[in-house]
Amino acid sequence: MSGILKLHSALTKNLLGNLTKYNPVPQPLSKALHIQVDRKNAKASDSASKVYPVIDHTYDAVVVGAGGAGLRAAYGLVKEGFKTAVITKLFPTRSHTVAAQGGINAALGNMEDDNWQWHMYDTVKGSDWLGDQDAIHYMTREAPKAVIELENAGMPFSRTQEGKIYQRAFGGQSLKFGKGGQAHRCCCVADRTGHSLLHTLYGQSLRYDCNYFVEYFALDLIMEGGECRGVIALCLEDGSIHRFRAKNTVLATGGYGRAYFSCTSAHTCTGDGTAMVARAGLPSQDLEFVQFHPTGIYGAGCLITEGCRGEGGYLINSQGGEVHGKIRSCR
Repeated sequence: MSGILKLHSALTKNLLGNLTKYNPVPQPLSKALHIQVDRKNAKASDSASKVYPVIDHTYDAVVVGAGGAGLRAAYGLVKEGFKTAVITKLFPTRSHTVAAQGGINAALGNMEDDNWQWHMYDTVKGSDWLGDQDAIHYMTREAPKAVIELENAGMPFSRTQEGKIYQRAFGGQSLKFGKGGQAHRCCCVADRTGHSLLHTLYGQSLRYDCNYFVEYFALDLIMEGGECRGVIALCLEDGSIHRFRAKNTVLATGGYGRAYFSCTSAHTCTGDGTAMVARAGLPSQDLEFVQFHPTGIYGAGCLITEGCRGEGGYLINSQGGEVHGKIRSCR
């Protein structure tokens, strides 16, 4: 047994004096307790094993994280013929995607004429023109296809009287590049869209041969010659170390909202993937852009859905007046 005690110098003398008078190890044992004060490295006990077994796995691809993005990536890879492992520190349907209950924006045009280019305009404007416009172009153009794919997978979207996917109004949505009034663009499953999304994607993944490693905590990327060759993970059940070798590694670990005192993120949103990337010396982009939500409840960590503003709710300031202008329209 080894330990490190780092104490103020005023306490060190008394501590050492007490240690000489007290032997914390039962007499039948021959090994002494190793405690070192103000040392950089603790001495390993002679009775401890110097060999820690590592369990090896080999796959074509490894996906770290099993939220919405991770699940879709996992069964998409298997569908294309990749032998795939999914590493997740909690059961997939407990992932934080469940918190995205309001809905998914896509220019389906089920409530009125709509166009993905108008959706793109709103998204670029909502980002204060700082968003990656190539990424926004792709996302808004492909969004209707993604929603239809989810519908075909069994996601129980709310419906109109005609049987089409119901779309609700959200803040920051407009028609005709901001000149045509309020758009109804958000596809939802009542008030539990994220919950239904997770269960739909997890159910679809079970159709394929996805290899799940549930309650495995990813520790670090395996880097060789500047290239990622897999992931080291810890099994939370028994403490064993697992080495996942793979030619392709997908990080879908979510955000790092828990870096802040007041946030609506789950306690699992600790930026594990971002930290692994940083330790590997790889670059991360736009880390200063952390999502802000104007209807979060300070302290409690609860979130009032964005749909409340789409249905007519409004924000007030500390004087009780309504928030107008740019903040309301863009956020």
